[in-house]
Amino acid sequence: MTDTQTLQPASALPEHPGREVVSGKTYWRDAKGALVPEELVKPADKLMDEQVRKIMGHAHELNAQIARFKQHTLDDVTALMDLLLQDYGTKIGGPKGNVTLTSYDGLLRVTLQVQERFTFGPELQAAKALVDEYLTELSADSDPVLRGLVQHAFRTDNAGLINRAELFRLLRYEIADDRWQRAMKAIKDSIRVEGSKEYVRFHQRPNPRARWEAVTIDVADA
Repeated sequence: MTDTQTLQPASALPEHPGREVVSGKTYWRDAKGALVPEELVKPADKLMDEQVRKIMGHAHELNAQIARFKQHTLDDVTALMDLLLQDYGTKIGGPKGNVTLTSYDGLLRVTLQVQERFTFGPELQAAKALVDEYLTELSADSDPVLRGLVQHAFRTDNAGLINRAELFRLLRYEIADDRWQRAMKAIKDSIRVEGSKEYVRFHQRPNPRARWEAVTIDVADA
């Protein structure tokens, strides 16, 4: 196709994603966005493209089915909780909506867990400065465990995320120093709750004395 050739508006082929028709000729769009004439595309690449799109079509259908199943499960658990509370005056579930349902024979279990998503605000930097100031005045050999914990707590991982678990461990230390107290308050003030995510887990076992085995709904673990 020359630069002087008149191009007609490109139209996608609905039955062939990734391909376009230009001036009546079929082109394949490559990974760089360029249009490659169909006759120049290798047979192996055509076969791979077809297989990938076939597999991905099934994956999208399964993903949608799992999403519907999860929502139905959440709705069923919520309805059960409301029914028990309304008709029997019995409340199930723990803090933040966590609940475990078990079959009468003790062989099947459905667990709903609600995990909050949160980040840390700029107050965290003030907390680190106060902690560093406090530790600077301590002797080098004093409480090495605390020093190591502080280093891990404020260190970010490869994704730039703070080690949340280690940071919360700092809050359990009872230290009377004013700088430490202000640092712990700054850590608490830095917490920003951005929402929550609900997880549903399924387990079964052959008899009440056996260990629970997960019923996985994960391609990697299937």
